[in-house]
Amino acid sequence: MTIEHPTAGRSGHLTEDQQAALTQLQRDMVADGKFDPARHNEHMLLRFLRARRFDLPKTKLMLYAYEQWRTDFGVDQLVKEFTFPEADLVRALYPQYYHGTDKLGRPIYIEHLGHLDVRKLTSVTTMDRMQQKHVFEYEKTIDHRFPACSKRAPNGPLHIEQSCTILDLAGVSLMSFSQVASFVKQVSKIGQDYYPEMLGTMFIVNAPMLFSSVWSLIKPFLDEVTVKKIHILGSGFKKSVLEYVDEEVLPKRLGGKCQCPGGCEQSDIGPWNEVSVEEIEADKVAETEALTALMNQIKAELEASA
Repeated sequence: MTIEHPTAGRSGHLTEDQQAALTQLQRDMVADGKFDPARHNEHMLLRFLRARRFDLPKTKLMLYAYEQWRTDFGVDQLVKEFTFPEADLVRALYPQYYHGTDKLGRPIYIEHLGHLDVRKLTSVTTMDRMQQKHVFEYEKTIDHRFPACSKRAPNGPLHIEQSCTILDLAGVSLMSFSQVASFVKQVSKIGQDYYPEMLGTMFIVNAPMLFSSVWSLIKPFLDEVTVKKIHILGSGFKKSVLEYVDEEVLPKRLGGKCQCPGGCEQSDIGPWNEVSVEEIEADKVAETEALTALMNQIKAELEASA
């Protein structure tokens, strides 16, 4: 099986109507005083447009709600100041980590949910802290992991903006299923509402029969694009996962060959440790300057037509 990067609705592959929607969104944001050259690049705006099928009013509603949430949540301050000293205690109860890249060069994100006990978890941290950690990791992925992966992509450099996620349900019992599902839903809502189109592929592995039954009920209510990204697999998942992930990269506990010193959960291997912050920052400065010029051009056009 050959896997390829999706191109529809992405920069360089837009239809006339899609390009028109992007251009109008940029103009509307400048006119509304919402455009930030440091963050609102073409790729970011296209993620929101794709999430709302290039419906401009719906996209603006979603994007402006995101901007308000970002202010209310204090994202900019969080990125600068957040620390998570309880990391080791949380990791022991709820292993979640980035580990290398898949065959498309996308970062691989892994969660092991089998031993998650929300009661024990909230004895070492809080749900608010977990949400802050979740947001911090999203921002780190956008600011550093994706740019680093883009520079090291197998057929690159190209723009990487999605991840490959593996959710391991080994050990999830009937007793704990509803608790785990509720926790994951609460944490993942941030991604659905405020970080759209960042999921490339998701493998839910070691899924118990109950989960497959629940999925068959949920599936009809999801859009076709989302359904195609999610693969529900039992214990015989290895062949399907290896179509996307090299065996040498896949952790041994998931059937792969990788045995990082100290454990894959703590290694954080990936291009983000190879590409310097300074290199990524230099690209960011150049991009911000170009977007500032675009913003000023749009302002001049709006003033001229007023």
